[in-house]
Amino acid sequence: QVQLQESGPGLVKPSQTLSLTCTVSGASILSNFHYWSWIRQPPGKGLEWIGYITPGGGTHYSPSLKSRTFISRDTSKNQFTLQLSSVTPEDTAVYYCASRSPDGARYDYWGQGTQVAVSS
Repeated sequence: QVQLQESGPGLVKPSQTLSLTCTVSGASILSNFHYWSWIRQPPGKGLEWIGYITPGGGTHYSPSLKSRTFISRDTSKNQFTLQLSSVTPEDTAVYYCASRSPDGARYDYWGQGTQVAVSS
């Protein structure tokens, strides 16, 4: 079974960079069957797609967050990461890593989510 687990600080100060890591087990992050994605849900709001990294290492980001988002991977650790710079309290959310099917039809696997608060 494919499993994903988010890790990283639960509190980030405004203007700093939010950094999270997703550790994947049960599948290689080089697998052609997965686009490794980051999604978030602010309090009281719906899910917001952040971006993904493909098996080939290409990335694609939400237009609203592109200027502040960087997704990378460490294939030796079977991990991929999220860096969101210049954060504000509006970036407070539960952050999820997930696997998106290459055809974009669905997200098959999700991490449990991790709460990140942006606050002084």
